[in-house]
Amino acid sequence: MTTPYPAPYPEPFFIPDPKSAARSRIADFARWAARHRGAEGIQEPTDYPALYRWSVTDLEGFWAAVWEYFDIDATTGYERVLAEETMPGARWFPGATLNYAHHALRNLQPDAPAITALDETGAGYEITGRELRDRVASVAAGLRDLGVGQGDRVVGYLPNTPHAVIAFLATASLGAVWSVCGQDYAPKAAADRFAQLEPTVLITADGYLFNGTTHDRRTASLELAAALPTLKATVLVDHAGLAWPEGGDSVLTVPWEAVATRVEYLTIAPVPFDHPLWVVFSSGTTGVPKGIVHGHGGVLLEHLKTLGLHTDLGTGDRLLWYTTTHWMMWNLVVSTLLTGATTCTYDGSPAPQARPDVLWELAARHKVTVFGTSPQYLLTMAKLGIEPSAHDLSAIRVVGCTGSALPASAYPWVRDHVGAGVQLASTSGGTDIVSGFAGGASTTPVWAGELSAPSLGVALAAYDATGTPVLDQVGELVVTRPMPSMPLYFWNDPDGSRYRDAYFGAYPGVWRHGDWITLTSHGSVIVHGRSDATLNRNGVRLGSADIHDVVERLPEISEALVIGAEEPGGGYWMPLFVVLADGVCLDDSLRVRIRDAIRTGASPRHVPDEILAVRALPHTKTGKKLEVPVKRLLQGAPAEQVLNPEAVDDPDLIAYFARLGAERNKRSAHDTWRRPGDHRPT
Repeated sequence: MTTPYPAPYPEPFFIPDPKSAARSRIADFARWAARHRGAEGIQEPTDYPALYRWSVTDLEGFWAAVWEYFDIDATTGYERVLAEETMPGARWFPGATLNYAHHALRNLQPDAPAITALDETGAGYEITGRELRDRVASVAAGLRDLGVGQGDRVVGYLPNTPHAVIAFLATASLGAVWSVCGQDYAPKAAADRFAQLEPTVLITADGYLFNGTTHDRRTASLELAAALPTLKATVLVDHAGLAWPEGGDSVLTVPWEAVATRVEYLTIAPVPFDHPLWVVFSSGTTGVPKGIVHGHGGVLLEHLKTLGLHTDLGTGDRLLWYTTTHWMMWNLVVSTLLTGATTCTYDGSPAPQARPDVLWELAARHKVTVFGTSPQYLLTMAKLGIEPSAHDLSAIRVVGCTGSALPASAYPWVRDHVGAGVQLASTSGGTDIVSGFAGGASTTPVWAGELSAPSLGVALAAYDATGTPVLDQVGELVVTRPMPSMPLYFWNDPDGSRYRDAYFGAYPGVWRHGDWITLTSHGSVIVHGRSDATLNRNGVRLGSADIHDVVERLPEISEALVIGAEEPGGGYWMPLFVVLADGVCLDDSLRVRIRDAIRTGASPRHVPDEILAVRALPHTKTGKKLEVPVKRLLQGAPAEQVLNPEAVDDPDLIAYFARLGAERNKRSAHDTWRRPGDHRPT
């Protein structure tokens, strides 16, 4: 059964300024589409619902409009926009040849910054459009000399610095395939990803900066190289100022300077629309990481739509979005270049102990117009008492937020401490499509705790248990028509079975993403958490994000995780794990406050059976809570069967949850007095 979701915020929290909305790129696109593509139903350029309806009812007309509006420079044209509308297997723009790298470089101003490189010390430097093109040309020639050709794989073991951007664009310009992960991955965890690709070249740095410490990754880099037998060469980046060891390597090693400082002419290889651009990997917490392959054309169009239309980026804008290289947001941040805007790279902790407000300081200094982060960062800023407006943030017009559900409490904090005229754009998407399903735009209002609207071109729906679309009720997030950036395939999945099982097993021909959402009557989207980590009390499904939202507002709580676990004796246990703020003790008084907050802010049914304090919560390397693996551990599954510790940010936590699960399941197997669905008050 589904749970009706009572909208607690019937009035918008933020309404765009009408004049600014009318000047936005998305409004200009709506005018252009109505005039040149006959887009039906668009009477006003700021009428987002009308534009959205057209974008999902006339898929070919919409994506052709994106192609023409952004003046895609194809070597050969396409035969048809969508040759086969099937999922999986949709064929987009057959016949077209192009290259992502060409479009990333063509709109840059020669003497204006294309990349601003920043780190947690506050230091930085800029690379102009002309310099970026020259360095990409140099590295592309160097890779070609090292044996890289079209279809070969180049992998990066790199922090978020310009080296990663340059190496990626050079790889793409050759028609080779790119993949990257951050250096906080152990060599084995990185090899679990990269070895699948049989790469030709590895590009790796000597180290990275985090929370005041320079992390030496020279030995780890060489261990990773030794674990990749197909390498022809390893390119060594001197980023942290550590001396690389000399000699003794079985694989050719080349200094970055030897490939990045040559004077070369950039030659870009045109490739088919669906030629592989990069491989991004799943978290790998529950098995060998899945290699998700995206194509040049699909990424190009999807990111122009997302960044050019939804985010309103263009020449003169600057985007600073905190990310690591192994999070899909890095891929999106690089695509800022497609719009002609400046992208900022950042090496370090988002809130280093020595200067926790450094990102706001940098945003002010460099006149950032779009600032991107995660819900946990905003909550941390509030609890630390950070005052972003102590800096001149007048250039910021959008604060983007993604990674998990953004609690309603964060909305007034951004208004009061960043700026009253700043639009808070919460988005939800995934590595799978390397983009978003829902978010905001310059023409959409914002409701606290909600995403403004489904994204253009995304036929989003919420399905109940029978596969019927529902409104104002919790349902499965599904996409009923194809998107250009859906994966081409999974790496090493020759018959496509793993790909089909991942997204199309529940509803044939319909993409099921694995999130609970509510589509509201006023057009917004509410994300309730992962559907495979659903809380299910007495047959009623509850979203974990609804509980996290309430609990993480409390000043005594740094982070929370609720789990619903079926037990061997037929019972159902729903514990809430909390990480306490410094100096706080979990006593009976605080437990009462937490329960009362959940009862009032969500419902009595959401109140957990137990509240347990933990040192920390386990996350993926990209910061997502490990709800499903923790649930399985609490159900007694052996840790080695549940998750790969190399893919967890704090592997030591796994032993605690495994031990707790073993103890509880041993007791509950003999606990016959509880009926299925009962829960014990603490």
